[in-house]
Amino acid sequence: METGMATMRWRRLAILDRWLARRLRPHGRFAVFVHEFVCFGLKQASACLFGGLMLALILATWRWYPADAAWARYDFLTAAALAIQLTLLGTRLESLEEAKVIVLFHVVGTLMELFKTSVGSWVYPEASLLRLGGVPLFSGFMYASIGSYIARAWRLFDFRFTRHPPFAATVVLAVGIYANFFAHHYLPDVRWLLFVALAWLFGPCQVHYRIRRVHRRMPLLLGFVLVAAFIWLAENAGTLGRAWLYPAQRHGWQMVPLGKLGAWLLLMVISYVMVSALHRRAAVARAGADRWPQAPGSATLSG
Repeated sequence: METGMATMRWRRLAILDRWLARRLRPHGRFAVFVHEFVCFGLKQASACLFGGLMLALILATWRWYPADAAWARYDFLTAAALAIQLTLLGTRLESLEEAKVIVLFHVVGTLMELFKTSVGSWVYPEASLLRLGGVPLFSGFMYASIGSYIARAWRLFDFRFTRHPPFAATVVLAVGIYANFFAHHYLPDVRWLLFVALAWLFGPCQVHYRIRRVHRRMPLLLGFVLVAAFIWLAENAGTLGRAWLYPAQRHGWQMVPLGKLGAWLLLMVISYVMVSALHRRAAVARAGADRWPQAPGSATLSG
């Protein structure tokens, strides 16, 4: 259950929302659109809270962290990430079930980091104590921030779906994506087949999201691409702050290749499948059947 403080916060936001609606409604459809757009932005900012704070810390410490500090910069980032995570749980901005999925993605991301740094895909140029091999522990929190965003956005926007692919098929796709991140160093890269499978599975799916009261919809695949683009932009900021570096950036910063956007798209699908497992289990528990959350007026979707 939410704490009294959290409940009061949501009540105040609801009061502010109703006040804005009354003020803007007489000014026509454009004013109503502006109101909904602001609400959309606020919900997105809330969903991005973990990742946004981590990125801000990376840039701030790159610019201002003391060179002679007792803690290495990477160790400070690890401690700060843990503190943010505990704060989100303590304030009920993140549920315990969501945190479990995020921790799982943290582990999945760290394992991939250990492999990728060992083959020279990228490096962490600074020294630190809290690390595994060449991977500082804060890096896993960067992967976890993707899971945190999806989990929080799902709840804040009350996602519903039409024509969602079977859960088992999405798990097979996620496993194939993860395996290819390792295997393509030794075997032919099959990411284009994975892109085709992604489009085939999720192309027909529509996600219905609620900004205020009415559910609106968009192709889920388009949502994936937009989120991947945002992550790619955030990665450019992260490498600018020298949190990690690609080989081409060791002698001076340059934009992360656009091709990395495809890698983030595939990696984000892994996180989505993990979060969807959480919501699918919750839907099964509520309905007593193997069902996905469905859009208003749509046919029930089998998981």
